[in-house]
Amino acid sequence: MRKKHSIKFWVVFWLSAIALLCAWFVFWEYKNKDYAGLIAIIRPVAKVMPITATHKKELLGVLDIVTELSRKEKSTFLLLFQNKNELRPGGGYIGSFGILKINQGRVVFVDTHDTNIFDSRVATQVDPPKAMKDWLGIKDLELRDSNWSPDFKINAKQADYFYHLEGGQEKLDGVIALSSKLLPSFLKIVGPVKVQGYPGTYNSENAIEQLEYQVEKGYWDQGIEKGRRKYIMKEMSKSVIKKAQSLSWTEKKKLFNRIEQHLNEKDVLIYFKDKKLQQKIKTLGWSGEIKSVKNSDFLMMVDANLGARKSDAVMDRSFEYTVDFRQKKPIAELAIKYTHKGKVRDFLTEDYRTYLRVLTPSKSWLYDTEGLESLEFIDFDKIRGLKSFGVFHKVNLGKTKVVSFRYSLPEEFKFENYQLFIQKQSGINRLIGKVKIIDKMGVVKSYTINSAKDIILKVSTQQ
Repeated sequence: MRKKHSIKFWVVFWLSAIALLCAWFVFWEYKNKDYAGLIAIIRPVAKVMPITATHKKELLGVLDIVTELSRKEKSTFLLLFQNKNELRPGGGYIGSFGILKINQGRVVFVDTHDTNIFDSRVATQVDPPKAMKDWLGIKDLELRDSNWSPDFKINAKQADYFYHLEGGQEKLDGVIALSSKLLPSFLKIVGPVKVQGYPGTYNSENAIEQLEYQVEKGYWDQGIEKGRRKYIMKEMSKSVIKKAQSLSWTEKKKLFNRIEQHLNEKDVLIYFKDKKLQQKIKTLGWSGEIKSVKNSDFLMMVDANLGARKSDAVMDRSFEYTVDFRQKKPIAELAIKYTHKGKVRDFLTEDYRTYLRVLTPSKSWLYDTEGLESLEFIDFDKIRGLKSFGVFHKVNLGKTKVVSFRYSLPEEFKFENYQLFIQKQSGINRLIGKVKIIDKMGVVKSYTINSAKDIILKVSTQQ
């Protein structure tokens, strides 16, 4: 049984552990194994393994993907490292990117680059989104800002486009986005690491903060060239790999479970140009696309940190969503509460400046707001068949602010069969809030939301 679990661990670990370039560990651990033979053995076993239906679906789906990739002589992927402490619609600011090459199922090359340096080589002459132009003064849209959509498939195509427009030479087979959340998560299992050539010890509690300091300020004090300030990522990957190689079976199993969790919570997003592979990723729920649930209300709250440095590390968000069926058209009221826990302005923390977009059903109609200047400053747009209300607002250091939207929902929504789908933005830790549904007689049904995943909520049951 142990061998069966070990193979399952490898299959999913191979696909996702590139977050810290741990794919090298997988390569060396299994380089002499027969990939096709292993998969041929595990596939029928997986169908009868004593695991949940969800895990079985994920395992079989990944087996299909690995089988397909192992047949290809060469596959190349663009890796986007997204910093959740500087939140963007697609998950976080793309401060670094990498190239991953796979030959017949084996990792043969991984490298990382500073996105800011890469972007500085070419003026793209591509107009940025209006909010970026207005509030950041950006003249050209570039790779670092390519994840403006809350839909990862759109962002992946944008990143591919800008990578080549700015001089990238690799022919890409897909794009993978990786959240900074993975580093402390992995270190919690592999333990603290020291990075050769750099001071300090990195553990699950301080890794992100220390890395931020190193690439924003520490490099200068250490006499490191600005263009080499992010080289620490390469050295850190070597340190993590070294620790990972010595993990016990129990620790490897914990790491597998953690990777699976990150995939399901949108900390790893995957896009394949191959349509069949992309469909499998979408079915597994790892594509990061905006979903549509038939005959369902829809809610997605999307923030974009514009000039607030890494202040998302000290921001708390919660919401309250009320739907009132006492009128001909249901009335929705959404209140979003922002709490800025930062007290001092420094090289990482600033007043929070965000461009907020609320995604709602296409036939919804916004008629009032609170906590904002005026309806005149609301941007209206359509994204994947949904209506979007967009507005820039600010939360000062140490303050709490509530912004509210009131809008009508489509008339065809009825209390008796009402359901709500809430999609979580990548880069947000959890959806935290309350939902209240008021029937025609004024009776209120309340639900508490605290989830790291998307939510489907029905009037009679919560799922």
